[in-house]
Amino acid sequence: MVENNLFEDIFRVEKLNPDDKKLFERVTRIEARSEKFDMFMHLDINSEIYPLKVGQKFTLVLVSSLNPDGTPDTGYYTQINRQSLANNFEYVMYGKLYRITEGSGREKAELNISFGGLLMLLKGDTSHCNKFELDQRLYLLIRKV
Repeated sequence: MVENNLFEDIFRVEKLNPDDKKLFERVTRIEARSEKFDMFMHLDINSEIYPLKVGQKFTLVLVSSLNPDGTPDTGYYTQINRQSLANNFEYVMYGKLYRITEGSGREKAELNISFGGLLMLLKGDTSHCNKFELDQRLYLLIRKV
């Protein structure tokens, strides 16, 4: 478990390229659901460097800093003699939260994040989305389970 995380859960891939749309050659949109918080997700990944299959499970973590102690970073990553949360994961992206839709009653909250054009939709109970802010810079960290 990552100490300074904003969100962490294990997801299971349910579909690849839902709606049978493959927009780019090396990009796959995965549809997944989390085990602990029952969150729904669409996530675009570079499937050439990190392929995922239907049924596969992975841990997904969202953090605002790669520093293990949670101190803010510059957003520029250098590997030179530096401890980083990225060392413990296989796939890392950096992006910006550009839309938050707060749910009320039965409505689910939605987070929309862009990682340089690769998009993520995370949808679920509002209580799991309350640590996020509009225009927040985030790192997405993934490793297969």
